[in-house]
Amino acid sequence: MRLRIVLDTNILVSGLFSSRGAPGQIVDALNSGLFSCYVCDAIIQEYTDVLFRPEFEFTPSKIESVFDSIKRSGIFVNPISSLHPMPDESDRIFYDVAKSADAYLITGNSKHFPNESFILSPAEFIKQIMNGER
Repeated sequence: MRLRIVLDTNILVSGLFSSRGAPGQIVDALNSGLFSCYVCDAIIQEYTDVLFRPEFEFTPSKIESVFDSIKRSGIFVNPISSLHPMPDESDRIFYDVAKSADAYLITGNSKHFPNESFILSPAEFIKQIMNGER
């Protein structure tokens, strides 16, 4: 069974900038089909809005590669809205999808989310889950 994940947009951005760091390794693993990536329409819209920002200068082929991987491994969820207080309401959808799908939420902005065991930084996810050090 593939790992269930929800990727915060910052992981895709960082991973597209560099394949060397933890976000890059996660994006590479996504491209290789290691994960089931849980999404909803709002998350896909955010990915689109952010990845196509001119200041990032990502090539269309790089962006399409990520979207192709998400299409192959993506599982759409209609999340149950949580009532948990959130420091940044715009991040609630990622939390709600991960909670609804019983998936890991991987984010570079853990301070935007409650302190829960399924919310991991890219480095924590690689060390604890991908490398099995939990």
